[in-house]
Amino acid sequence: GTEEAILMVEAGANEIAEAEVLDALDIAHAAIKEICQAQHELRRQAGKEKDEVVAPQVDEGIAAELSDRFGAALDEATQVVDKLERQDATKRVEEEALEALSGDPEAEAHAERRAAVQLAFDKLEKDIIRRRIAVEKKRPDGRAAEEIRDIWIEVGVAPRTHGSAIFTRGQTQAFSVAALGTTREEMRLDTLGLQEAKHYFHHYNFPPFSVGEAGFMRGPKRRDIGHGALAERALVPVLPSLDDFPYTIRVVSDILESNGSSSMASVCGSSLSLMDAGVPLKAPVAGVAMGLIKEGDDYIVLTDIAGVEDHLGDMDFKVAGTSEGITALQMDIKITGVTFDILRDALSQARDARMTILGKMDEAISEPRSELSQYAPRISAIQIDTEKIGAVIGKGGETIRALCEEFDAQIDIEDDGTVRIYAQTGEQGDALVDRIRSMTKEVEVGDEFTGKVVKTTTFGAFIELAKGTDGLLHISNI
Repeated sequence: GTEEAILMVEAGANEIAEAEVLDALDIAHAAIKEICQAQHELRRQAGKEKDEVVAPQVDEGIAAELSDRFGAALDEATQVVDKLERQDATKRVEEEALEALSGDPEAEAHAERRAAVQLAFDKLEKDIIRRRIAVEKKRPDGRAAEEIRDIWIEVGVAPRTHGSAIFTRGQTQAFSVAALGTTREEMRLDTLGLQEAKHYFHHYNFPPFSVGEAGFMRGPKRRDIGHGALAERALVPVLPSLDDFPYTIRVVSDILESNGSSSMASVCGSSLSLMDAGVPLKAPVAGVAMGLIKEGDDYIVLTDIAGVEDHLGDMDFKVAGTSEGITALQMDIKITGVTFDILRDALSQARDARMTILGKMDEAISEPRSELSQYAPRISAIQIDTEKIGAVIGKGGETIRALCEEFDAQIDIEDDGTVRIYAQTGEQGDALVDRIRSMTKEVEVGDEFTGKVVKTTTFGAFIELAKGTDGLLHISNI
């Protein structure tokens, strides 16, 4: 921030109350003021004269003519509720104004004149929308300041995945899919320090079709990376520990349609898909984007901003959290006059909105599934006698390799006799656990076995109960 106000915030928190967040911002701003003073001192000692830079100015004559001839039509066009219809209506007025006011296309000054008309038109559109919102208290889609767009949720929409959800808020829709993997599938981070790894990561995709455009589907852009990181950070405080839930978790959120706040839709979609996958979250997480329009002394804090309110507004304040408190924040401010009173109002409205959204999510799925998807890998752990480790491994690893191949699984054995089994399905994992138990269990009277007959005699049959242990089934008991 500057000495006057905070401009940007990027934060993660462990379910912190709004009042504590404001205190933290106040403390941070005090430090910012000190750093600004140091910059002033550096400028006094070594600074140069500032260059005078003149910003492009709107031609007052063109602006007046534009307002007289097309102001009413533009005002009407910007009041259309549907996003695409509003864009089309505004574009028609823009093309008419450019054609009427740009002069002769063959004239030498045509390009310069057209650019001046375009600049005036953009300013007029911005002024009309901002005045209507801040002064007349009318949002482009007709909502009240604290009103959230209609929410529609569906979980378990993709039958073959481990967990999935669609979260729709107005004209913004996120499709989130959760996938569970073994701890061997962790994301290894190539940093300058020691080797690090992540067992939870979120990827965000913003395809061009989500905003009605045609474009190349290449690598993620910085916006995609930033939104993915924000949604990831929002969920980290509520995830189970690796000891309690020894899985690597990946969530992918694809934005199918976007009209504002797609990153916060991803937060909601991620939380829903993780619960659908059976991940034992401490609490569900929801997110909402707040906005601000300030015209002189008039201002209005907007809940759940749409694209046009973000584009023409003075603040984009994303808040994510649980019913207990905030887990992630991201704020960008375009003006210097945002006071702590305004931030307090924004955080209070965001909490009310978050509670409403969490209520809608609760109606779709109230808690994590008690069972993992049948398609999710199963991680099991059993304890065996350390003297039996050799029997499981076999000569030259022959036995353990055969088990892995037969059950399509991975087996890790530690020196203390802990055996970890990573199977593709629950059925395979349970069967492998039973096999290893039978191989390592001391045979006792009363145990029942399904075994292979290894030898027959006149008085009965010898049956393999475990590796190296046979039992006699007497002829009288057949």
